[in-house]
Amino acid sequence: MPKIYKPGKVAIVLQGRQAGKKVVVIKQLDEGTKERPYPHAIVAGIERYPLKVTKRMGSKKIAKRSKVKPFIKVVNYSHLFPTRYALELEGLKGVVGSETFKEISQREDSKKQIKKLLEDRYTSGKNKWFFQPLR
Repeated sequence: MPKIYKPGKVAIVLQGRQAGKKVVVIKQLDEGTKERPYPHAIVAGIERYPLKVTKRMGSKKIAKRSKVKPFIKVVNYSHLFPTRYALELEGLKGVVGSETFKEISQREDSKKQIKKLLEDRYTSGKNKWFFQPLR
């Protein structure tokens, strides 16, 4: 079976609290682990998408509306829907690992780093599809 979920692949979460949200695969575990004996992936996604921005808005309002709220999660492959898109975020690979989920402080730190990377990507204007919610 070909490997669909490679790091950088964009997918949509189908089940759970973040159902319908877009995520980027950071690390894939095809064979599973001792705690999770099923194939799964560590993903980072957008919980709250940035709002619409127009030319009439001031710089303060644009900055406020361009905020992104990220989440990190371990998701079963059967709860992911792959897309044709990919996001080349080099900084994400070292940020989140399997040990990140053990302590809350590590999780919060990695969320802050992901938030910064995603907001930089959004303000640069790349990957516009990823930053729009599904209809």
